[in-house]
Amino acid sequence: MADGSFVFGPFRLLVAHRVLLRDDRPLRLGSRAFDLLAFLVQRAGETIGNDELMAAVWSGVHVDDNTLRVHVAALRRALGDGPGGNHYIANEPGRGYSFAAPVSREQGDASDARSTADRPAHNLPVSLTHVIGRDEIIAALAAQLRARRFLTILGPGGVGKTTVAVAIADQLSGSYADGVRFVGLGSLLDPDLVAATVRAAFGEAPADADALASLAAALRDKRVLIVLDSCEHVVQAAAALAVTLLQAAPGVAILSTSREALRAEGEWVQRLPSLAVPPKSASLGAAEALAFAAVQLFSERAAASMHGFTLADEDVPVAVDICRRLDGIPFAIELAAARIDVYGLRGLATLINDRLLLAARGRRTAQPRHQTLSALLDWSYDLLSPTEAAVLRRLAVFADDFSLDAAQAVAGDIAGLALTDQLVSLIQKSLVVADLADEGARYRLLTTTRLYALEKLRAAGEEADANRRHAAYVESLAGR
Repeated sequence: MADGSFVFGPFRLLVAHRVLLRDDRPLRLGSRAFDLLAFLVQRAGETIGNDELMAAVWSGVHVDDNTLRVHVAALRRALGDGPGGNHYIANEPGRGYSFAAPVSREQGDASDARSTADRPAHNLPVSLTHVIGRDEIIAALAAQLRARRFLTILGPGGVGKTTVAVAIADQLSGSYADGVRFVGLGSLLDPDLVAATVRAAFGEAPADADALASLAAALRDKRVLIVLDSCEHVVQAAAALAVTLLQAAPGVAILSTSREALRAEGEWVQRLPSLAVPPKSASLGAAEALAFAAVQLFSERAAASMHGFTLADEDVPVAVDICRRLDGIPFAIELAAARIDVYGLRGLATLINDRLLLAARGRRTAQPRHQTLSALLDWSYDLLSPTEAAVLRRLAVFADDFSLDAAQAVAGDIAGLALTDQLVSLIQKSLVVADLADEGARYRLLTTTRLYALEKLRAAGEEADANRRHAAYVESLAGR
C-alpha cells in the first residue's frame, strides 16, 4: 500500500500507520475492513471487481462474495454511509465496488508522523484478527466510560471481554493526554502485587513502601486510562486499587474485565452478550446468515483452517446449529471451527456434545488458560467455594433451562436453604445464566459450562445420585 494520507469528508486515512481518523480522533476498524478501505480509497473512482478485491484483502485465503458483502456492509456502517448520510462506497452489480467520494492525498510521511506522534502512548495488545460483531457495543461502552470513569465488562470466559476492552481503549486513546495502560492480571498469583503490577505498566520502579499510595501520587495530575484485565481472582485488591486511584486522581479512568463484578464504589457494570445467532425459526441463505456475527466468525475461522471452505446455502442449518449450541461464545466457536479440517462441518455438529471439545486446543501463543475450554473453565471453577462447586456440578444434569424449585430438588441437600445464595453467586461469577421473564426466572448453563460440569460430576462420583434426584423431580411434576 502507498504511504501518505488520504482525506475524504471528515476522515483521514493514514495508510502506513494503519490508522483511520474521524475529526482527528481514531476510529476503530478491523484489519480486513482497514485493508478493504485502503484498497478502495487508493483507487477512488475506479470500479474494482470482487475477485480483485478479495485477492488483495484476503491474500492466500479463499473467501466468497458473501464474505466480501458482509465486510463492505460493516465498513459502510463505520463510515456512516447510507440513506440520508454521506455516500462513500458504491456497488455496481455484476462489476464490483468503487470509492465514490472525492479523495485528496497528502504525499509523504510528514503528515502521518505528525498525527501519530500527537497520539498518546499506549501498550495495548495488537490483534492479528479483526473484531466481529462488536461495533455497536464498543461504541456504546466507550461513550459510557467517558461519562462514568469506571466501567467493568462482565461475562463468562471466552465471550470476548478482553477483545472488547482493548477495542474500547484503542478508540478512546486520543482522549487521554497521558496515554492508555493495559495491565493483565491473569498471571498474577498474589493479590498484594496488583498495585505494583500497575506501577510497572507505567514504568515506575518498585515502591519502597505503599505501592498503591505512591501510584496514586504519581497519577494525581495525569489524564490516563487504565485497563485492568482478568480481575476475577483478585477482585478485592482490584476494587481497592480502582477506588483509591479514582478518588486521588480525577483524570484517571478505569476499564476492567472480570467474570465477577468488583462491587466497588462508582463501578458501572456491563455484561457482555454473546455474538448474535439467527433465531430458531429463521430459514436463511448463506448471505443472510453471515449477517449474524456468530455465523460470520465461524465461517471466517473455518475458512482459515480449511482451504476452499465457503459457507454454502445448504450448510447454513448445520453452521447455525453449531453456533447456537455453543451459545454464541466466540472462543468456543473458534475452537470448533478450527477442527473443520478434521471432522468436516457435519462432524463438528456431533463434537459439540462430546468431551473432545473441552480438550480441543486453541492458539499456541494464547495464555495457558485460553488454550482449551477445559483450562478456561478450570480458571472459574477453582475460584468457587466447595459448596458452589458442588451445586454447579449438580446443575449440569439439566440439559435445558430450569426453575429454582428444580435446582432445589437436585442440589438442595448440599446447600439447604442457602441454595438461592449459591445460585446467585454462580450467576454473579458468570457460570449460570438467569433469564428473567414475566412468568418468573429460569436458569441455565451454557453448553460449554455444562459439558465441563458434567465431567466434574462424573469425576466426583456424584452422577448417579444427581440423575436419580433429577428423575424424581420430573416424576413429581408428572404426578401434579
